[in-house]
Amino acid sequence: MALAAAPPIVALAGPTGSGKSACALELARRLERCMPVEIISVDSAQVYRGMDIGTAKPDRATRALVPHHLLDIRDPSQGFSAGEFVREADAAIAAIQARGALPLLVGGTMLYFRALREGLAPMPGADAAIRGEIEAMAALRGWPAVHAELARVDPESAARIAPRDSQRVQRALEVYRITAAPISRWQAQSRRDRPRHRGLWYALWPDSRVALRERLQARFEAMLRAGLVEEVRALQARGDLTPQHGSMRAVGYRQLWRYCAGEIPLEQAVAQAVTATAQLAKRQMTWLRREHEFTAINDLSVGALEALSERISATVRA
Repeated sequence: MALAAAPPIVALAGPTGSGKSACALELARRLERCMPVEIISVDSAQVYRGMDIGTAKPDRATRALVPHHLLDIRDPSQGFSAGEFVREADAAIAAIQARGALPLLVGGTMLYFRALREGLAPMPGADAAIRGEIEAMAALRGWPAVHAELARVDPESAARIAPRDSQRVQRALEVYRITAAPISRWQAQSRRDRPRHRGLWYALWPDSRVALRERLQARFEAMLRAGLVEEVRALQARGDLTPQHGSMRAVGYRQLWRYCAGEIPLEQAVAQAVTATAQLAKRQMTWLRREHEFTAINDLSVGALEALSERISATVRA
């Protein structure tokens, strides 16, 4: 007798500030009638301990309602790659399914969704010496100049990476310098013929960019009232973190680090953080437009969520 296939995973992506967390909790509540649900965070910043306010990490009360995974699994001094995410997520999915529960993956780190679905091409590891050279160039000339260098040697990657997305600019230029081949060529080796997981892929889609920008402004102001500056000061006071750490490049933390270091006034840091968050949301939406596996969700009304949960339940039961 053949074994029953594991239930599909359910993925909920979307730009930052689109309401993914609230939507996921409501879906989990409704899906509980069919089977238990456990949430897996797909967020490159929520993995870090001590970074709670600025990452909009679910609080303890929320985690008590629905089990959450891949939160607080790294110290901010450590790196965290897409490959590590895939290994951690695969293990969490398998454990959740073994418990007879449904994995609900929620977040906005789009590379992680793609890596989970398609796998990762074999890619050269980090080279500390080359990274140091690139960081020295950035310190001397700025990240836009590093991006211009990337455009010279790998125009395809430069066209889809924002000039101030320092982490991705650095990695793309690092791979080129190690291998003399553009990172896009390496990425093209990912398997696209067979998904790694059976999945139902959904994306929250804001009706208005203007309304989203207003929500992002209000959310960041709420984070400040909740103690985000104090959170960044505490991270800075540790003494072992620098602006070059991946954790400290996260939107909001990067800008407030400069304020806490006395480099810019608070008003400027806040304005830069809100602008950077809006730019991040725009990049996330651009990415989602290219991902045809994702079904857009525009309506978050009670009736629409009930219909969505019924569709998911029917697929899981089948």
